[in-house]
Amino acid sequence: MSRSSSSKTDAPALPESVQVGEVLRPHGVRGEVVVFATSDTPGRFAVGAELRLGRAGGEPRIVRVATVRERRPGLLVIGFEGVADRDGAEALRGGVLEVDRSRVPAPPEGAFYHFELIGCRCRDRASGDLGAVVDLVADGGGWLVVAEREDGQRIALPFVESFLVGIDREARAIEWDLPEGLVETCASRS
Repeated sequence: MSRSSSSKTDAPALPESVQVGEVLRPHGVRGEVVVFATSDTPGRFAVGAELRLGRAGGEPRIVRVATVRERRPGLLVIGFEGVADRDGAEALRGGVLEVDRSRVPAPPEGAFYHFELIGCRCRDRASGDLGAVVDLVADGGGWLVVAEREDGQRIALPFVESFLVGIDREARAIEWDLPEGLVETCASRS
C-alpha cells in the first residue's frame, strides 16, 4: 500500500499533535489514573516523559510521568507529577494525552497511522469523488475506511491493497479501483 500518486487535493493539513492515550479514570487514592494507550512507541509513557493533556473546554497543559506500570496490554496505571490524590486524578478523567506530530516515528513501509488517513479525499476510478475520510473501523476482517460525501452520505470502504491504486500522504488523497457496485452497496442509507 505504499504506492503513491501526485495529485493535489484540498484536504485538511495533518494535525500538529497526535493522540497517544486517554485518561479513563482514577486508580486508588494516591493520584494515579488508568490510561488507555493508543501508542506503542517505546518510552512514550516512561518516567519523565512529557505529554500534552487536553480536556474539553480547557487549555491543554504539559504533564510529566512520575510513575507507570502496565495493568494489562494497552492499559497503564500512571502517576503524573503534581497529582497526589484522588481528587486531582478525578480532574484528569476524560483527558486526551498527545504529543507533537514531529515526535511520532515514521510508520513501517506500507503502513499508515490513523491520523494520516483522517481527512484524506477518496476517489474511485469509476465512481469519482467518494468524500473525505472521517473514521476508520476494525470490522473483524480488516479495516474499513469511512468516507463522507458533501451531502453527508457515508461510505464504508474496505482498506485492502487489492482495491487501492495509491495513497499520497503529501496530497492527502486515496485513490481506489473498487469492484463495480461496491460503492452503492457500501453507502449508508440513513
